[in-house]
Amino acid sequence: MRKILNKPEVLAPAGNLEKLKMAIRYGADAVYIGGQAYGLRSRAGNFSFDEMREGVAFAHSRGAKVYVAANMVTHEGDSEGAGNFFKTLKDIGIDAVIISDPAMITICFNAAPGLPIHLSTQASATNYKTLEFWKSVGLERVVLAREVGIEEIREMRRHTDIEIEAFVHGAMCIAYSGRCTLSNHMVNRDANRGGCAQSCRWKYDLFEMDGTTAKTLVPEGAEPFSMSAVDLSMLRHLPDMIEAGVNSLKIEGRMKSIHYVSTVSNVYSKAVDTYCADPDHFTFDPAWEDEIWKVAQRDLSTGFYYQVPTEKEQLFGQPRKIPQYTFAAQVMSYDPATKIATLQQRNNFGAGEEVEFYGPGFVHFKQTVRDLWDEDGEPIDRAPNPMMTITMTVDQPVEPYYLMRKK
Repeated sequence: MRKILNKPEVLAPAGNLEKLKMAIRYGADAVYIGGQAYGLRSRAGNFSFDEMREGVAFAHSRGAKVYVAANMVTHEGDSEGAGNFFKTLKDIGIDAVIISDPAMITICFNAAPGLPIHLSTQASATNYKTLEFWKSVGLERVVLAREVGIEEIREMRRHTDIEIEAFVHGAMCIAYSGRCTLSNHMVNRDANRGGCAQSCRWKYDLFEMDGTTAKTLVPEGAEPFSMSAVDLSMLRHLPDMIEAGVNSLKIEGRMKSIHYVSTVSNVYSKAVDTYCADPDHFTFDPAWEDEIWKVAQRDLSTGFYYQVPTEKEQLFGQPRKIPQYTFAAQVMSYDPATKIATLQQRNNFGAGEEVEFYGPGFVHFKQTVRDLWDEDGEPIDRAPNPMMTITMTVDQPVEPYYLMRKK
């Protein structure tokens, strides 16, 4: 009989308030967000305090949690105002903060006693004695370094009961636990203070120098080099993560779209629920993996969980061609008597195209677009204008916040 130590939470990224609400509607048990200071995603749609209040109210009304990432590496002067920041988060009702810098941890303890602290993956926790140290300091959870293997997680769980959070899906940083200086060197943007330019994802030629002459070593027509890893996906291996005692399954992507956030939250929550309901008779559903590929940007691998990654886990050579799906519209309302839905357009689509509707709980169906009407009720054959309101005939019942996409 398979042994489950706990049913883990599915922890989704939320770059803004819309993504927060969408992730929770689509099954996430918790979300992590950034404030307007002290985080590592300066270009994400970071939250004001008022937006945090609205997000926390929405999440708590649905039994979900909200964590705030304040995981920058602080230089002199960077921590100014952090005490008031953490105190305000506690007053708002934020469920935990994610921190990597010991100085910021100390500030949080002093300014906002009782506000739970989770250790960021940036701190590179890779063994149970490290986890026990942070537990003794007073932290409630450790987000493991991404270089940890599944057997190491099992060993950690045998020796400590602190909560363990681990990444299961999304982009992988080529630098150790995200501590990169490429961006600093190339564009003077500090990756460890929120300014990463993703220099590892750039395309590079390789040259041989002969005096002042440079000869390219990249064959004509070949894909230029990068220093980039493929993305992580542990979807097929969730039983291993759950049985190892991981408390929180983390999805990367605060800068991704609501199409990505809703799809990945939907898939992982469905897979976790299915496994935990009957682990002895669990069967992996290939439809879950098919769904993930609809929002994948790169090839997928299991990262460091089962082996040290090889060149096969790097973006060398011609990339795999991945089917591209476009987020086309969001359902606003539906009239079952007429089978007409009101939609908010997000990308151009028109009559004759096949589209797919999907909703929470892994609901899916496809149909061909037929009847379309604009805001004035006039027939149209395309919906070309961003955010325009349209109505269309929908073959099966849909609900508000269902999404529509096209290939």
